[in-house]
Amino acid sequence: MSPNAPVILGIDPGTAITGYGVISEAEGGPRARAYGVIRTPAKQELALRLVTIYAELNALLDAHHPDAVAVEEVFFSKNARTALSVGHARGVVLLAVAQRGIPLFHYKPTQVKQAVTGYGGADKRQIQEMMRMLLGLDDIPRPDDAADALAIALCHLNSAWAY
Repeated sequence: MSPNAPVILGIDPGTAITGYGVISEAEGGPRARAYGVIRTPAKQELALRLVTIYAELNALLDAHHPDAVAVEEVFFSKNARTALSVGHARGVVLLAVAQRGIPLFHYKPTQVKQAVTGYGGADKRQIQEMMRMLLGLDDIPRPDDAADALAIALCHLNSAWAY
């Protein structure tokens, strides 16, 4: 990986599972530096779950020193409770990134899907397979929250540093 290549952290926020993906441009195209998820116990009080997300996100920021963070916007579908839960986790992400002064970018789920698959209605499996192919991974990234986070990071890398 080029020492001057931008490092992008993509985040797919959620209270139960927050996906993350760190990518950078390398010879031959973008490559994943790290990806995975931050999990919180379902029975744990919301405030404590948010503390866990905040602490683990800060550890990721310390480890990877991203030049930018890209986060998925909250998608308001039929389930307002889910949207509210994602909003809590997203707020923690915004706080941690803003405290460090790292540039933060927001993408709609359809923008991300369009950018990485060419189709705004792509399903989870298509995103996973495209991340495997585009980032040169041996296997599809699991769980799908990690693949989504890689896709968010790649969407930003392609749109922000496309020139």
